[in-house]
Amino acid sequence: MSGFNYIRFFEEIGIDDVPVVGGKNASLGEMYQKLSGQGIRVPHGFATTAQAYRHMLDSTGAWDALHAELDDLDADDVAALARKGKRAREIVYGAGLPDDLAAEIVSAYRLLQAEYGEEVSLAVRSSATAEDLPTASFAGQQETFLNITGSESLLDACRRCFASLFTDRAIHYRVDQGFDHFKVSLSIGIMKMVRSDLASSGVMFTIDTESGFNDVVFITGAYGLGENVVQGAVDPDEFYVHKPTYLAGHRAVLRRLIGDKAVKMVFVEGGTKQTTRNVPTPKADRARFCVTDSDVLELAGYACTIEGHYGRPMDIEWAKDGLDGKLYIVQARPETAASQRSLTTVESYVLEGRGEVLTEGRSVGEKVASGVAKRIDHLEHLSDFQPGQVLVADITTPDWEPIMKIAAAIVTNRGGRTCHAAIIARELGIPAVVGAGDATTSVPDGEVVTVSCVEGDTGRVYRGEVGFHIDRTELAGLQRPRTQIMVNLGNPDLAFKTSFLPNDGVGLARMEFIVSEYIKVHPMALLHPERVGDAGALATIEQLTRGYPDGGAFFVERLSEGIGTIAAAFWPKPVVVRMSDFKSNEYASLVGGNAFEPSESNPMIGFRGASRYAHPAYAEGFALECRAMKRVREDMGLTNVVIMLPFVRRVAEADLVLQTMGELGLRRGDNGLEIYAMCEIPNNVILLDQFAQRFDGFSIGSNDLTQLTLGVDRDSEIVAFDYDERDDGVKEMIRLAVEGCRRNGIHSGLCGQAPSDYPDMAEFLVRTGIDSISLNPDVVVKTTRQILELERQAVPLQ
Repeated sequence: MSGFNYIRFFEEIGIDDVPVVGGKNASLGEMYQKLSGQGIRVPHGFATTAQAYRHMLDSTGAWDALHAELDDLDADDVAALARKGKRAREIVYGAGLPDDLAAEIVSAYRLLQAEYGEEVSLAVRSSATAEDLPTASFAGQQETFLNITGSESLLDACRRCFASLFTDRAIHYRVDQGFDHFKVSLSIGIMKMVRSDLASSGVMFTIDTESGFNDVVFITGAYGLGENVVQGAVDPDEFYVHKPTYLAGHRAVLRRLIGDKAVKMVFVEGGTKQTTRNVPTPKADRARFCVTDSDVLELAGYACTIEGHYGRPMDIEWAKDGLDGKLYIVQARPETAASQRSLTTVESYVLEGRGEVLTEGRSVGEKVASGVAKRIDHLEHLSDFQPGQVLVADITTPDWEPIMKIAAAIVTNRGGRTCHAAIIARELGIPAVVGAGDATTSVPDGEVVTVSCVEGDTGRVYRGEVGFHIDRTELAGLQRPRTQIMVNLGNPDLAFKTSFLPNDGVGLARMEFIVSEYIKVHPMALLHPERVGDAGALATIEQLTRGYPDGGAFFVERLSEGIGTIAAAFWPKPVVVRMSDFKSNEYASLVGGNAFEPSESNPMIGFRGASRYAHPAYAEGFALECRAMKRVREDMGLTNVVIMLPFVRRVAEADLVLQTMGELGLRRGDNGLEIYAMCEIPNNVILLDQFAQRFDGFSIGSNDLTQLTLGVDRDSEIVAFDYDERDDGVKEMIRLAVEGCRRNGIHSGLCGQAPSDYPDMAEFLVRTGIDSISLNPDVVVKTTRQILELERQAVPLQ
């Protein structure tokens, strides 16, 4: 766009123009110029240059007055900072805009009206820059003005933007960072306003913000303007999309979590100056996701394209326009916390006990910290906060950063895992529990508390000091042994973090944890609520399944997302998923379960495992499990999932279950599907050659194999002394099973507790020539080193 001295349209600027238009506008220009052709929708607009800012101060002679206010400022004197900051803003705002600059801004506005229509409203956003420090970040320090219409309002918003270079927090930030106030300029971005106040908006990352796992897009969103998500004023919806399978053409949301979304930020109509306020979100909207799956997948595609262009993990702001129904990208910057982690050292905080839980929320930081709780309600109380205390607040903003830097941990009532408090906590390396709801009333001010963020997605605040220690594991140079080392894992919340351990995949992913924690309801109760006599159970089922077409759809989505998360974390390595192996008493303890389960005196060897799958009492429940597995492999594209059948007592039973699975769309060999069986009953070993014709591998379950070889009920404390996986008879069973698998050319593995507990058992397994051992995560590195040493010695089985 020629003819402008102080303005650059987005198509004229790119990432190299940070000194001219600041980081925010340079990024918008880069995307508009380079990525619009690849389907990324960026609102069109223009930026005033750093030269325009200096021209504005030059033309009114404002420099001397600013020097007089700021040259001798002590930024730590809060009262002086407030007084002089206010005066500096008055100087800049009072300077007005030179006629030539004002004329250019209005002319450029007319061009946007010609493109979008006369009624187009504008977002006016500040983008600070320092010419000699183009990499400096001034994010969040200056003001933004939204939904601006008309020339007079636009010019006034520009004057306010220029003045906001001297907000108290911006002045303090520059002093902290050692920047000269007079070498920093301000560019203004003026772009089509995306009317997310009428729809939704949020933030997304091309990396998991907690673990640093790089193969997912993590999307958060809420209704209304995006400020609420960024600042943590709401608990947003969360979504994950797996990048490798998305890029291979599969279109499925990997995982989702509904947020509370209690308020939404909208515009207040009337008056000359446009203002915003938070209003309660209607109950029906809170109970559903703020965007559709197709929106989530479109955003994931944008994220992959943007990351591919910049060549690094990105932090991206998005907005949905309620007028045209389209999604827009309104900002993108490099992600600076999760992507900087060392991948050669695994650090794990281990809680050594528990305590009374005072409050729960979303966990941030995967760490533990103790300290005296200090509740801060207002900015003017910040000076009361002492180093090492646990900050408890409703919400935090950039003005709170001076005390957040000295906090042991942070706990907030509101916010999600991409809010201000969460981002700052990650940068500072401290744990935070956000979106706790009642933290400011439930956490006693002045008492010692322990903040734990090492128990999955849920962060907890415990009363008192709970002990913990830190395990550090150096992975650099650790070779892979010939014996495959896999992990046992049932909790999807821990999957991304666990994937960083040196491993060959997941040898046992237990379905039971996902059913009990994510679904909570007996599958037959979901299908037949009319048979559930308990009113309380019915109310719970109704609440959990709200928004789903039926109970079966709820079960399939929740189970497939839990399994899919584990499969995605370890992609493309094999993930062996065991179909449900609850005992009847465990099934009965699920919501609504009593109506569908028999009462057995010894459930351990009763109605469990494969015997349930084709039985009329559970066949419909097994069909739901199969639908979920089919969705993971086909819709999500996670074909690394291997299905494993537990407790297959007889060959005829194996045939019946495999036939049932085939009728449900899970046929061995189709789409590369492998089906394993647990080897945990002596009959599996005795008839191994027959079982081997029906399965692709055996995973030895040492717990049940020991129980049934020695005739010891492993639930009985009275005969517990007789239960020993290292008994010669049990070891002989294992040896025969491994030999039988080798003889039949199928995979042999072991997924029981024994090698995790007993190093000599791991040594025995290696010497038998077993293909894989699956271990609990905490002993993976130690056992890997031990096995490498054994393999170096090449000691044969004695």
